[in-house]
Order: sequence, then structure tokens, then C-alpha cells
Amino acid sequence: MVHLMKLCVGAHDVADLAGWQAERLAEHGAVFHLTRNFPRRAEELCDGGSLYWVIGGAMVVRQVILGIDHGQYEDGSACARIQLDPPLVAVAGRPVRAFQGWRYLAAEAAPPDLAPAGPARGEEALPEPLRRTLRELALL
Repeated sequence: MVHLMKLCVGAHDVADLAGWQAERLAEHGAVFHLTRNFPRRAEELCDGGSLYWVIGGAMVVRQVILGIDHGQYEDGSACARIQLDPPLVAVAGRPVRAFQGWRYLAAEAAPPDLAPAGPARGEEALPEPLRRTLRELALL
């Protein structure tokens, strides 16, 4: 199993990503991401891998990859269509430098999920903009 890491261009926080994906789910009945290049390790990605989103300079949320197939952009050009499980899973934030496209992420290098149940505590209780600022200052 391997994961992907991708910049979420244009999103200021996880709420932006969630809003865009809710629109896509309502319009198309599925959540997916289109990307120019088809991953050579698609089988490994579909074997329990996730797409880790980088928002505001940090890897903060992931989605399980359900499948990858060939798709088309609106202009008809070819692309890869990464089908995603709709729930966004918060992960322990990690600063990431900007990059283009996507990067493979080894399973052992992936940040752990934040506990989903119960009231938020610790880092997860902080608003995302504050967490991002604290990460930039190397305080988280």
C-alpha cells in the first residue's frame, strides 16, 4: 500500500475542500479528483491507500482512494480520475513545502489520524487557521 500527497490549490482551509466536494457529490453523485498524469502505482494506491491533502502549507486531511481510472477534462484532454471516499479524515498536521502535481507517500511516513470520537482535545480542538499559524512557527 502507498498513498498520494497533493496540494489542494485554492483552498484556504478544510471547509473549502469540503464545500467543493459536497458540490461535486451533489452534481455527479461521487467525489473524485482529476489530475493530468496517471499514477504508475495505481494498484498499490487502490489497495487501502489515501489521498493526503496539503492545505495552507500542511498535510491536514486525507480521503481513502476507492479507484483510479482514465477520465477527461472538460476540454476533452485525457487525465486520471481518482475516486475518493467522501469522508474527510483529519490527520496530525505536518508542514509540507509547495510542489507541483502529486507525490507518493509511503505508508510508514503518513501522519496518524486524529481521534474522531468524543470532544476535541489538544491540537484538534484548535481552529485550523490557528493550527496552521502554530505549525508555521514550529510550535506544533
